[in-house]
Amino acid sequence: MESIPVAEGTALRPKPAKRMAAFGEYLFDEIAGLKANVQARGVEVIDLSVGDPDGAAPPEAVAELQRQAEQTANHRYPSYKGLPEFRTAVARWYFDTFGVNLQPNDEVLSLIGSKGGVTHMPLTLVNPGDYVLLPDPAYAAYPAGVQLAEGRIYSMPLLERNGYLPDLEAVPSEIARAAKLMILNYPNNPTTACATEAFFADVVDFARQHGIFIAHDAPYNLMAFEGQRKLSFLETPGAKDVGIEFHSFSKLFNMTGWRVAFCAGNPELVSLLGTLKSNLDMGIFLPIQYAAIKALDSARPFIENLCGVYQRRRDVLVEGLRQLGWRLQAPRATFYVWAPVPDGTDSWSFTCRLLEQTGVLVTPGVGFGPCGEGYIRVALTVSEERLGQVIARLREVGFTYS
Repeated sequence: MESIPVAEGTALRPKPAKRMAAFGEYLFDEIAGLKANVQARGVEVIDLSVGDPDGAAPPEAVAELQRQAEQTANHRYPSYKGLPEFRTAVARWYFDTFGVNLQPNDEVLSLIGSKGGVTHMPLTLVNPGDYVLLPDPAYAAYPAGVQLAEGRIYSMPLLERNGYLPDLEAVPSEIARAAKLMILNYPNNPTTACATEAFFADVVDFARQHGIFIAHDAPYNLMAFEGQRKLSFLETPGAKDVGIEFHSFSKLFNMTGWRVAFCAGNPELVSLLGTLKSNLDMGIFLPIQYAAIKALDSARPFIENLCGVYQRRRDVLVEGLRQLGWRLQAPRATFYVWAPVPDGTDSWSFTCRLLEQTGVLVTPGVGFGPCGEGYIRVALTVSEERLGQVIARLREVGFTYS
């Protein structure tokens, strides 16, 4: 094909690849635009939309990062697999926390953030036209990964009447036969729901019956309140035969900007993702890996304290909203509140009205999928005092649940 001449001084305009048609503006970029418009008018926005923790990382990790960064040898290219010491620390943490035995060399892989790992997972298993079973509502990265792999999405509704667990029996047999992968996430973002041992056992049985692999995204599974069971999918008998689990330091250790995470489980799935990763990126900066080891080794007291912080914040917000007529359940896990909007309004309109009238920014549930309509997600990533200001603003303008 002949090239098309362009006049001197005229900029070339790219023609997007066909796959780009599947991608719209990222949910939180849209929300950031709403925020900027209101701020431009001089409004002080209280942003409860993004799950970005406001606390400090473990001091042991920060000190180790500083110490290791001073070592010139640590500035070289890292292995994509992760330091042997890092993978060993992950295996030790899994056993101490969940009683799960892992082989560090074969069943653990470091990741530059769990988002990249979960998003890339479909590329390792899914051919064009294959189905992937996804929850709805769900984290926006899940469908993006399926679209990159040119797979087809079958949505599994997460409904309040089912405890926000997918109804596996409702998946049509022809879809199950054509599916290669199911992505799950518990405790769930955005609904805050928790899985049970019985549900995970059903998932393993379903995976075996239909030849489907499971990717369980678990960044919140230790962020639980009031005795709620802290559960790993890999605890389930047979889980390592069919699945892989993703963890992040972002939420549990206040390390969102550090971009350090890992996956663990079925060695063949770990190997496939490692092969893909080795062709797409490099490993994690070595000082960050050494720091992450320190975080894992101090995990229990740090996370227990963090859960106490979020539980107190949850109580301030939930009680305040209930006093204003909100009908909502207190979440048992995560640092979100999943709240229904009043009848007769949609979640985007409600979000915009809340922002315009009070300067409080939340995330509309529909941004996580059609089944998220009718809800908003509120992040508990500001102080108790700030959450008290949220309630005061709503009360001041008469913004009650009606």
